[in-house]
Amino acid sequence: MTDHLFNLHGDVLGAMRRGPKAFAKLAFVLSEAEEPADTDLGRFRDRIVSAGPGDELTALWHRTLTAWDLAEQADWSAAPARTDARRSDAYDRLGFGADLCKALDHAVPVFKEPGATVISKEFTSWYSRDAAAARAFYWNSYEQTLRRKGWSDAAVSSLDEASHAVVERLSDPTRTDAYGARGLVVGYVQSGKTANFTGVTAKAIDAGYRLVIILGGTLNLLRGQTQRRLDMELIGQENILRGADPADTDALVGVDYQDDEDWPAKFVSHGGRPSTLGSFDIERLTTRDNDYKSLETGIRALEFDKQDRTQPLYVPDNLHHAAARVMVVKKNSLVLARLITDLKKIGPILSEIPALIIDDESDQASVNTTDPKKWEDGKVTRKAINGQITQLLSLLPRAQYVGYTATPFANVFVDPGDEEDIFPRDFLISLPRPTGYMGVQDFHDLESEGTAEETHVRGIYSGTVDRLQEALDAFVLTGALKLYRAAHGVPEGPFRHHTMLVHESVRQREHATLALRINSMWHRSAYTGPEGHTRLAALLADDFQRFASDDLPTPASYADLKPYVSRARQLINSGGEPVIIVNGDTDRDYEQPELDFDRTPHVWKILVGGTKLSRGFTIEGLTVTYYRRTTQQSDTLMQMGRWFGFRPGYRDLVRLYIGREEPLGKKKTIDLYEAFEAICRDEETFRAQLTRYATLVEGKPQVTPAQIPPLVSQHLSWLKPSARNKMFNAELVEIRSPGQWVEPTAYPTSAADLRHNAEVWLPALDALSQDISVFVTLSEDDRGNYVRYQAKTAMLGHDQLLGIMSSLTWGRPELFEPHLTYLKDSSDAGCATDDWTLILPQTSGLLSTAAGILGSQPITLVQRKRNARGVFNRISGVSHRQSAERIAGLRALSEDDPFASRFHQPRRGAVLLYPVVDPDLGNPADLVSTGSIDPAKVVLAAALIPASDPLSRPVPYVRFRAIDSTRGEEPTTGAV
Repeated sequence: MTDHLFNLHGDVLGAMRRGPKAFAKLAFVLSEAEEPADTDLGRFRDRIVSAGPGDELTALWHRTLTAWDLAEQADWSAAPARTDARRSDAYDRLGFGADLCKALDHAVPVFKEPGATVISKEFTSWYSRDAAAARAFYWNSYEQTLRRKGWSDAAVSSLDEASHAVVERLSDPTRTDAYGARGLVVGYVQSGKTANFTGVTAKAIDAGYRLVIILGGTLNLLRGQTQRRLDMELIGQENILRGADPADTDALVGVDYQDDEDWPAKFVSHGGRPSTLGSFDIERLTTRDNDYKSLETGIRALEFDKQDRTQPLYVPDNLHHAAARVMVVKKNSLVLARLITDLKKIGPILSEIPALIIDDESDQASVNTTDPKKWEDGKVTRKAINGQITQLLSLLPRAQYVGYTATPFANVFVDPGDEEDIFPRDFLISLPRPTGYMGVQDFHDLESEGTAEETHVRGIYSGTVDRLQEALDAFVLTGALKLYRAAHGVPEGPFRHHTMLVHESVRQREHATLALRINSMWHRSAYTGPEGHTRLAALLADDFQRFASDDLPTPASYADLKPYVSRARQLINSGGEPVIIVNGDTDRDYEQPELDFDRTPHVWKILVGGTKLSRGFTIEGLTVTYYRRTTQQSDTLMQMGRWFGFRPGYRDLVRLYIGREEPLGKKKTIDLYEAFEAICRDEETFRAQLTRYATLVEGKPQVTPAQIPPLVSQHLSWLKPSARNKMFNAELVEIRSPGQWVEPTAYPTSAADLRHNAEVWLPALDALSQDISVFVTLSEDDRGNYVRYQAKTAMLGHDQLLGIMSSLTWGRPELFEPHLTYLKDSSDAGCATDDWTLILPQTSGLLSTAAGILGSQPITLVQRKRNARGVFNRISGVSHRQSAERIAGLRALSEDDPFASRFHQPRRGAVLLYPVVDPDLGNPADLVSTGSIDPAKVVLAAALIPASDPLSRPVPYVRFRAIDSTRGEEPTTGAV
């Protein structure tokens, strides 16, 4: 039966390409009847109110309203995207009444989740929505593919907007003068970045880009995953077959995917060769199993035919009739060398080809890691891959470079002044956290008392017992639960693969030992006997039933699950052993059928490995992780989070066994859970900074990517943003330290500088009280008594102390400058200190020496020795710190320390000041004359602790920025 109402609404909405218009008028014009009943909005309202699941008319309006809600470009509305005001503007333009609006709002709630954040230079607008819609063959096909895969309207619209934001910031492929944009897209680990760059590829080739080079990882395993994804969802059957009859088995010999269980059913079909349908074909220069090949095949495939040979390729009449070339190339110097050699043979037409280079995992291998200090004057030395990428960009002056990564720190630290390099000078786009994604926030309760940690996270040890056996039991149990759910109505697609990851070390010898240990443990686990079933039943009751999703079927008892345990055990043990070792340096090491998630029907295995499992490679079906490996680079650590991603149907089953600390009696190790939480805060701080500066002011960007103020932060001092050889252009710009000790140790040695510093401190010395305060250290001495010390004190305003610290001369000023930047920050997120208690400890006894400095009252001198580098190893006494920490709010107040309790106030810091004499100058008593000491022989050294944040806000301790070589000594800064 024909759905006339649906057909009419489809025609009307199809005519609203530029946005909502008066619905009734358009419906009347487009309807064939003189007074059609189908234009009655009351009937439309009743249909929406009574519609059940799957109603086509409701789905049509869901797609349309969501697209209007999310559109960043909306000439028809001044209201921001994703707001009720935007939706209200749409209803007004449609001419809908209140009852219909209410019905639609109930059926299609406004999607208010944040969209992509864009930091961009000003650019010439060329890729409007009209322009995109006019040529959208491959994008439309890709959009339909995503919907068939079950993507929601909001997810598709979000991807549409994010990929549009990338393409519109590329150069117009038809422009006369060549320009190559450089951009960076930041996603989350395993969060769908491939979907975004597939969307960008679709839109870019529709718009006129005719050569797309995707740098897809450093191994064939990763490159092949990306190739297959593009072939399946974008390039399609007809372009893969290149005109061959799919029914002719002889013609299909050697064609990709004949052994792929998803071919051809799940590969997109365009309904014929695109060139016969008014569009253009895509020629693949790489295949599933073959990377780029050189010589004849490469040269021929890179030749572009022109409709008008007298005109350049980028002229529209030529460009839009030419086939596009797409290749997925491994980041390997030999492969890239072949491509570069072939490109050089093609000749002058290279300057006419609009090209797009997409660099997946762009912080891996692509960044130049040579030390600028070792370069010859005027010459940049590059690592192989970085040099070849810059060579490609040079050979293709119309090439656009877009890097994709979840860990952008190394890319941000690229020198912005190196015009040939890959610094994202034109745009930096942060993708939103996708719906359904499990990321760091799902394993850490960051802002409140949540249940993330309780639900998903387990320590490596329970008391003194290693929980590897429990993790193994959890793997079997969750496999059984997946089979149970598949048998009780949950689509089993997400359960095709079921995996466990064990990651303890990067050393290959240790992987073999660990795999042997797990195999032995597996065979002793008694999963077919009462002992094993007893353990699994207890784990089900104590853990998985407690945290099971209410929306998914879960057995009421172990007896109901037991039949599925046997099948899970069989699947895991297929082939005789449950473990696969994944390591090695060559592609041959990864050519294992069990690792091919695309061609192997069911991968139910425990993967043991190191570095090669921790970047780019997607471990399908990952449910249980046992993770102990440490690192001191946050980007490396974040990439190891293979447990992040999408877990439809088994999100509640995910378990992470992660190193917290060794059991009693062993040395405490790095708390990996704490480390992941710290890098989560680093990441969120980075994204918040992007959002802060993304808002346009009077229609113009606040900052460009090259002017971004310090974005990369560091919450743990030992966990660096990236590897040292990726941070040569990184300049430490700020160290935020609420409630943290700041103790400069690099002081000048010249007499003039020391005298100057004494003059700077003199007003504070004069402000010291004549009375003695007695502070108490609550740690006991050898006799079991509290330690007390006397001190002279003064109160200093924040501006007064800031003036002192800013005026001092330092032995190495760059070491203290990041701390000073924090002290100067008066913003809401800045230094939370209003005033300071100055404490100058006074020693007593036969060896105590007191002296005035520049006429000050007598103060006792202390001895500290400089090391071989001319800096002091320490300044403050450990016994003096506790009272200062109480004053600054870091420790609880105590009746035993009355002066500290009296001085404490919210937003008050503490300063310990020491008049230091180097023992190499002699005995302090011998340096004192008539009660005074020469200020040139004294270092006035301070240790300070800013007030702890009264709001207990998590703040980054360290922030960096990139050094721009074109600015000389001038740093890269932005509006703050």
